[in-house]
Amino acid sequence: MTEYQNKAYDLEERTLEFAKGIIRLCKKLPKDTINVRLISQLIDASGSVGANYREANEALSKRDFEHRMKITRKECKESSYWLKLLKEANQRFKGETDPFIKESQELRNIFTSIIDKSK
Repeated sequence: MTEYQNKAYDLEERTLEFAKGIIRLCKKLPKDTINVRLISQLIDASGSVGANYREANEALSKRDFEHRMKITRKECKESSYWLKLLKEANQRFKGETDPFIKESQELRNIFTSIIDKSK
């Protein structure tokens, strides 16, 4: 396995763990009207981070790679948005949402760096 492939795998695993952690968090939350909507959006966005990253790794061209990486970065930003709303709606879970907000921001920074270096 090349160094690039190893780094790709690490990010594939990291994005998977991010989405799995979000699922575990959401299972703990009360299923009220607000949370049902927020949880649905958050699960979609957080799962899309890893799915789109994997798609980027299988890109057919440099242009395709950059496009898919930009979608991946966008999904990180969206995940952060839904997490902040979920935090507002569930103050007692604040300590559990903060690490995910931080992780979504870190992932977004990593994907931004990858995009910048691919140009």
